[in-house]
Amino acid sequence: MAVAWGASEIIASVVERRGISESVVARVLGAPEQHLRMRPGREIFQSRIRFADGTYLVRVIVDVSSATAEVVTVYRTSKIEKYWEK
Repeated sequence: MAVAWGASEIIASVVERRGISESVVARVLGAPEQHLRMRPGREIFQSRIRFADGTYLVRVIVDVSSATAEVVTVYRTSKIEKYWEK
């Protein structure tokens, strides 16, 4: 699935503000540790990523309801156990 995310100025500002590099987002989208369905039309790509201040779960929420999937938001959380599917 091709996911458009670099073109969105809003997502670019969210990524920058949250201290997540474009390469990390590309890594999670390209080879996620987990790919989950949130609800019809929304999917979550997530991976555990090591940052300078610790390991975080990076979650990329994607709208897949149209022909071209588009990133809705990106964030990192330290609550890995809460969101990790076993």
